[in-house]
Amino acid sequence: MADETKNETVSDLADLKDIAGDAPEGDSAEIAAKADVPLREQELDAQGRAYATGRRKDATARVWLVPGSGKVTVNGRDQEVYFARPTLRLVIDQPFAITERQGQYDVVATVKGGGLSGQAGAVKHGISQALAKYEPALRSTVKAAGFLTRDSRVVERKKYGRAKARRSFQFSKR
Repeated sequence: MADETKNETVSDLADLKDIAGDAPEGDSAEIAAKADVPLREQELDAQGRAYATGRRKDATARVWLVPGSGKVTVNGRDQEVYFARPTLRLVIDQPFAITERQGQYDVVATVKGGGLSGQAGAVKHGISQALAKYEPALRSTVKAAGFLTRDSRVVERKKYGRAKARRSFQFSKR
């Protein structure tokens, strides 16, 4: 008789729920309690800073994030001096704007390679990574905005026998 109860057929998901309805209620309570706890741990160095590397085109930025007044220093200079164009400063402030953390963190960054636009994108990428390390709960917000993904587009190299990367020399019939 015990074999007859185990040989029930499942034709619908509702039948499966009735058969496997012995799930303990405590499991869902534990999952709900852990929902507000981030899955990742906070990653800080000895000075209490979050460090991250950001990249864009040929530029690489090393970024340190520490709680403060919102001061951004790039290569030892203030962001208004280093990135004179307002659009570049806007790019750098995007991670703070989307997470509503303007004026709460000081940023120290060193940038090498590329032009100003690529460097601003690299700093933005580094700030986003460092924010996710300092406050792991913000990772989903920053990731949904696409700021944690490295934009890997770089200038294509020039090939021999070509005028530029893909452009051929002008053809002369005679």
